[in-house]
Amino acid sequence: MTVIELIEQMSARLDQAGVSFGHGTTNAFDEAAWLVLWSLGHPLDCLDTVAEQAVTDTQAEAARALVQRRIDTREPAAYLTGEAWLQGVPFTVDRRVIVPRSLIAECIADATIDPWLNAHTRRVLDLCTGNGSLAVLAALAWPDVDVTAADLSADALAVARLNVARHGLGDRIRLREGDGLGAVDGDPAFDLILCNPPYVNAASMAALPPEYRAEPALALAGGEDGMDFVRGLLHDAPGHLSRDGVLVLEIGHERPHFEAAFPTLEVVWLPTSAGDDQVLLVAREALVAALAAAEGGDA
Repeated sequence: MTVIELIEQMSARLDQAGVSFGHGTTNAFDEAAWLVLWSLGHPLDCLDTVAEQAVTDTQAEAARALVQRRIDTREPAAYLTGEAWLQGVPFTVDRRVIVPRSLIAECIADATIDPWLNAHTRRVLDLCTGNGSLAVLAALAWPDVDVTAADLSADALAVARLNVARHGLGDRIRLREGDGLGAVDGDPAFDLILCNPPYVNAASMAALPPEYRAEPALALAGGEDGMDFVRGLLHDAPGHLSRDGVLVLEIGHERPHFEAAFPTLEVVWLPTSAGDDQVLLVAREALVAALAAAEGGDA
């Protein structure tokens, strides 16, 4: 049996089992390739090179056992391998954090955010950092910035610490524990805040497949309309942004709930592979204007 034949066999098994994807892959073949290549000790981007290599019976059995574990546990593959990739960069992952998949990573990698930055951009905050992947990607993309990575979860920050060390960025990324922007109270203003918050609405949370329920609910659940965390963030953000600062926020499929919650807020929707309505950018001045309008209406 060859590597590609084993992958195709495991792909069929995953399809038949009805597992759910979305934690680094979107289909059974890619998931099977990930698990088989990892089991064989091959880099995940080398399939073309090793596709026709022979697989021993022992190797095949180990790969089959890993795929069966994926089926039996319904846990994301990243939890089984201890590693996930985002924009080609490897990250340590375990059950203390959600599997990194933020679309903000695309916006960093393809320079979509760059037009809103300037020569004075020096301080970046990755809020709800999880395993630290966006903080690491930001530090790699913008060598002149210092990054603060904050999260409510001490467990998540322990994993983030592993990834900061893994990429040799301990001198440029500092970790802070706390609830929302409260984690950085008293810090100088940030020029850019990145945030992939808990935003899944209650109905969607109840319908999540097992793979997503295996992740920490703290990092996913956003309340009845998904906007519980976002409301506090947008209210407090102007006090933590520099004069020309911007906030980049991921809200997934919650745009209708977002627009219902913040009808007067002017935002820019950023293009991603999942569409142009899942990641937004908002300037500090727009946040200030929306808050003033809301307070005026309340008055």
